Amino acid sequence: MKLKSLAVLLMVGLSIGLFMNRKILLSQNDEPSPSPAETLPPPTLKLLPEETYPSKFSYSGIRMFPKNSCKCEDQQGLHVDRFQNAVQPDQLESVKQRRKKEYEHFKKRYRSSPREVLIAQPNSPLSYPVHGVELVPLSTILLPGLGVHVEKKQLFQVTLTASRGAFNTLADVSDDVVHGRGEKEMTISSPHQKLVNFILQHTTYTSTVYHIDAVDTVSFRMGPYAARFPVLIRQPRLPWLHDPGAERNINSLVTIVTKTFLRYQKLNNLLKSIHKYYPNITIIVADDNDQPEKIQEPNVEQYFMPFAKGWFAGRNLAVSQVTTKYFLWVDDDFIFNEKTKLEQLVDVLESTNLDLVGGNVDGNFFSFRLLYEEGDEDGDCVHWRGGSYGPIEGFPNCVLSGGVVNFFMAHTVRVQSVGFDPKLARVAHTEFFIDGMGSLIIGSCKDVTVGHQRRDDPVDPSRVENMKRYGGFRANTGDQVSFKLQLHYFKNRLKCYTKK
Repeated sequence: MKLKSLAVLLMVGLSIGLFMNRKILLSQNDEPSPSPAETLPPPTLKLLPEETYPSKFSYSGIRMFPKNSCKCEDQQGLHVDRFQNAVQPDQLESVKQRRKKEYEHFKKRYRSSPREVLIAQPNSPLSYPVHGVELVPLSTILLPGLGVHVEKKQLFQVTLTASRGAFNTLADVSDDVVHGRGEKEMTISSPHQKLVNFILQHTTYTSTVYHIDAVDTVSFRMGPYAARFPVLIRQPRLPWLHDPGAERNINSLVTIVTKTFLRYQKLNNLLKSIHKYYPNITIIVADDNDQPEKIQEPNVEQYFMPFAKGWFAGRNLAVSQVTTKYFLWVDDDFIFNEKTKLEQLVDVLESTNLDLVGGNVDGNFFSFRLLYEEGDEDGDCVHWRGGSYGPIEGFPNCVLSGGVVNFFMAHTVRVQSVGFDPKLARVAHTEFFIDGMGSLIIGSCKDVTVGHQRRDDPVDPSRVENMKRYGGFRANTGDQVSFKLQLHYFKNRLKCYTKK
């Protein structure tokens, strides 16, 4: 028992000694020992070298990353057009000034002011809509989600500010509480949070500046707290609907359009093949021959133009006369066969958001991409690349495309809104799809085919002469190429174009 008592006393004494020693050590160093993580040096803050960006942020070899200006660099296997070089040097400065003036006018008419990126700050006592507030020009809406949320009692002073609209409230309160009704800035003052939130829940915004597509940034402030949120002012487009009739067949949905020039024999072969598979469908022909011949095939509307008026002028004329929901464009030397299934193209357009869908010609599938790159004061860049942007869901034989071959079906109204520039009288194709960038969604399907008539050696002297004349008109001269480059430079405000 004595030994046990001695052991206990020794244990207690040792514990007291250790405690006192730890207390002395702590009194000598009040700061706690740093954790292993705190002893590490801070990490170095740096960015990736800019020269690594092209390998990390590019598409099809094109740098798709914000920078000062796009470039069309000379590379092996890459065709480059620099549009400015097509302008006469002594006219360049005058052209630049006119182009700049027209571009400023275009931006005022069609481009909304830049939409500011809005960040909701953390731990704010303000609630507000971040996205989705929209109204018709000159109309009024209730602003959803406005509120203040604090625990302590205080005098609340909340201010709303706008630039394209005015505020009001449906709450029945005095002007001492709500100041600035019907103005761009409205202030709510009250010591009662419940009343302030009631007013905010019934606060209205009225569009006061007419614009069909604009964004107003509303400022919402209380003391040191501030928030901003967008209000979209947009005029809805009225629908333009085509009535396909009770039967809703291919004849009431689609019109076939083409243009002919010095090739009546080819055109007649095409018309006969169409009527073999679609005997009742309407066909529109734009004709700019110098010695026009009346077409005898049924259901054909033939429109005559001045001689050699041109390729895109003829397209405009033909498409302008279409009254059906869709039109099918074909060249006058194509020929229909058992694989020319127009119903399949209609099905793609009816089932997707595509504006235009192409097929293939004589088994040759054709699709290309157009990639836009923002530039500087000299203009922007467009890059032509083969291939597609990717598949179209639900249609394994179709892909998203930037352009297609001259065998395509399209929404009539959508293509009419873009049009075919009649200044391009001869060889022109990609130019239409460049004009449609940002407006048309395009697809291409390889399972719908149209034939191409074989080249023959005519014996009839008049046909021989016509074929020679046709070849002369078809060839692209240096002057015509230069004109197209100048047109891109001014009209589309492009400085260059690459193709690979």
